[in-house]
Amino acid sequence: MSDQHIDPAGNTQQFRAFAERSEKESAAAPKRSAALPIIAVVLAVAIVGVIAYMLLV
Repeated sequence: MSDQHIDPAGNTQQFRAFAERSEKESAAAPKRSAALPIIAVVLAVAIVGVIAYMLLV
């Protein structure tokens, strides 16, 4: 059993490197706004409504 000794400091260092890398990657990624899809849906509904109104009148 003593031949299979695992150094916990090595695992901690690997985890810290992973966590720091993940934080940097998420901070570097641009955050997308939900406003654009909402505006597109509202605009599409308005256009369909105007066309339906013009066809019915």
